[in-house]
Amino acid sequence: MADDAKQKALDEKERKKAEVRARLEAAAAGKKAKKGFMTPARKKKLRTLLRKKAAEELKREQERKAEERKKTIASRCGPQKNLDGINEAELINICKEYHDRIAELEGQKYDMEFQARHKEYKINELNIQVSDLRGKFVKPVLKKVSRFEYGKFEKLMRAAKKADNDFRTNLKSVGPSTKYKLEDDVKESKPEWAAGVKEAAKKGEE
Repeated sequence: MADDAKQKALDEKERKKAEVRARLEAAAAGKKAKKGFMTPARKKKLRTLLRKKAAEELKREQERKAEERKKTIASRCGPQKNLDGINEAELINICKEYHDRIAELEGQKYDMEFQARHKEYKINELNIQVSDLRGKFVKPVLKKVSRFEYGKFEKLMRAAKKADNDFRTNLKSVGPSTKYKLEDDVKESKPEWAAGVKEAAKKGEE
């Protein structure tokens, strides 16, 4: 009886091992089958379908934007005026109407831009206050300078310096002249009558 029980236990153990082995083999076979599911033909077909769908979506998006643009223009400018067979007075009235409409839209645009700038200023002020409370240094926004413009400025400076040097070297050297000397450096020349009086006095003494 004891031998029969041991044999049954061994058989049961072997059976369970066989079941586990069979499940593992089935799982491995399923994975291999899944790996080979996307064949090159299927991939090509899938890419074609995706491109077709993307083109359709893009076309619908463009049509939607064009329709929105037409609606916006119609709401802002009104219906298109018929200019066939109208006189000068009616044409002037139409021009005035469009001019007033443009002025109104420009005013609205200016108000919106002013509000946007005001909000940006408030946001910057709040960011600075938050940074001050946290004790962090706010790096200032630096203006970008084009390297091309900087190089052009350097070239202009070098050209100006070269022209100045050429001008100095081309100057002619002149001899000493008393034209630009100070009065103390110029010797005083006596008039002829004073020289004659001095000579006559010397002769009288002799």
